[in-house]
Amino acid sequence: MAEKLISSKEVVEKFGISYPMLTHYTNIGLLHMVAKRGNRRLYDPEEIKSRIPKIKEMVNEGYSLRLVVKQLNQD
Repeated sequence: MAEKLISSKEVVEKFGISYPMLTHYTNIGLLHMVAKRGNRRLYDPEEIKSRIPKIKEMVNEGYSLRLVVKQLNQD
């Protein structure tokens, strides 16, 4: 990881998803928390940048989150 980690607050602000949605995506395995410092969850910015657009695209195409998880975790 060349870049610094990104906080959940930064993910929400930069990628236009809600905090509950970010939590849900993390809980079901779409996004992976890399570290936790106190009450802050930290993510790999490269994973966030690559996965959130794919997730949004697949959901907009009508895929269920279960299928999105299965597809993205194969890659």
